[in-house]
Formats: sequence, structure tokens, C-alpha cells
Amino acid sequence: MKNTLFFVVFTIILAMGLPAAPFSFSAGGGGLMGYTFTRYTLEANGSLDPIIPGNINSTQTMDRVNYGGFLFFDATYGVAAVSLRGGKNSYEEKLKQKLAGGSWFSISDDTGTGTETALGLSLLGKYPFRVTEKITLFPLAGVEYQIALTEKRQPKGDAVHDRTKGDLPADQDQDGNSYPLSAWNTLTIDLGAGLDCQIKGPLFLRNELLFSFRLQTPYETGAKDMTAHQFHASNIKLGGLTGGPTLRISLGYRFTDRD
Repeated sequence: MKNTLFFVVFTIILAMGLPAAPFSFSAGGGGLMGYTFTRYTLEANGSLDPIIPGNINSTQTMDRVNYGGFLFFDATYGVAAVSLRGGKNSYEEKLKQKLAGGSWFSISDDTGTGTETALGLSLLGKYPFRVTEKITLFPLAGVEYQIALTEKRQPKGDAVHDRTKGDLPADQDQDGNSYPLSAWNTLTIDLGAGLDCQIKGPLFLRNELLFSFRLQTPYETGAKDMTAHQFHASNIKLGGLTGGPTLRISLGYRFTDRD
């Protein structure tokens, strides 16, 4: 993560001293590959025992490899993209309880794998600088909204479950109902940089490296309501980070080009 942020800062500093590129409109498509991690901790005052007070501690870790394809539409200082991506993850969720005067003991310890697909809609601002006649460099910053299309999970030693069916306790809300698919929709803040290399005529090769910071999903914030209901909890704190890098490589076609 530090290396990625250094690369972004270095790119912006370098770009300040380079001549701006002419206005152009272009479009293209390509593939993406990335990695996403989740590290969340939930802490609260509460207990399954209605008489004896205690504390609750829940941790969630997830590591996912992302892959897919995308189309982009570029107007020099802004680029919109539509992507279809999949992901395969491994996860671990632990829930512990500590009663007053006692020690921590495990309520649940769930591990397994999962898959998902999503439709992504992104809008990034960019400021291109022409380095040579064939190479253009640009920093990027913007947002992406991902609409969940499928969400599946396979706990260790179990079958594959559709998470919208509510077959797994973790996929139920405080009323025992299954979460809708939209509970896994995500919004990310993206920072990065890109490089265009002209191949021949209007054709160019584009390489982009982005680092995404994902905001909490409705599924994750729903864990607070579940904890409050199930454990009679108060003073609930949910914190952590979800993010990761994505490499996008594409072939583009420049339709217009003027100074």
C-alpha cells in the first residue's frame, strides 16, 4: 500500500513539470486483475446471557482475487468505465464472548471460500501530460459503484450456498430474514495513475494501476444491528479497512485529436 501511494504521489509531482496533452475523445476495452482484502473488528458491551453482563468481539478477514473485463470512454480529463468482474475469496469470521469475571470463549469460528460477480460503473478524473510523441502519463482519482450480481459462499466442509437464501446464520438480518443481493453493493474511492502508449495511428495501449478504498456495505453495517439485537449490546464499534490494487490493461482508439 505504501508503495502504491508513493507511486501516485511521484506521478503527480512528475506530471506538474510536463506539458499537457491535447484534447481528445477515445474509447476501448481490456481486462483487469486485482486483489482485495478485508480486515474488520466489531466490539460491543453485551452478552447472550440476559443477566450476566459481558463483552462481544467479532473479527472478519477476507482475501479475494478479482478478474474481469471492461469498456472505457475517455474525454481527456475524465474517463467512464463499465466492467464485469468476478472474484474468488477465502474468509474467516470469529465471534467471541466474555462474561463478567470470566475469560473469552468462542461462540463461532467460520472459515471457507466464496465467489461473486458484479457490474462496475466508474468515473475517474484525469489530467494527461505528454511525455513524448507516443507516451502520455496521467494521475487518476474518482469513484466506482459495484452492483452485486451473484454472492455465493462455501463454509469449510459444507456445500455452496447462495447468500441471498439466508441458509447461513451470518447471512440473516436481525429479524432472521435473508439479506437482499443489494446488501453487497459497494462504493469505492479510487486513486492511481495510467500510461498511454501510441501503437499506430489512432490505436494506443493503456496501462492503469488503481488502489481502491471500499466503504462499508449494507451487509457489514447490518452486523451492528444484529449484534445489538442478539446480544442486547450497546457501545458497538465497527472498524477496519477494505481495499486493494487493480491493474487494468486495455486497447484504445482515439476518435478526435486537436490542440
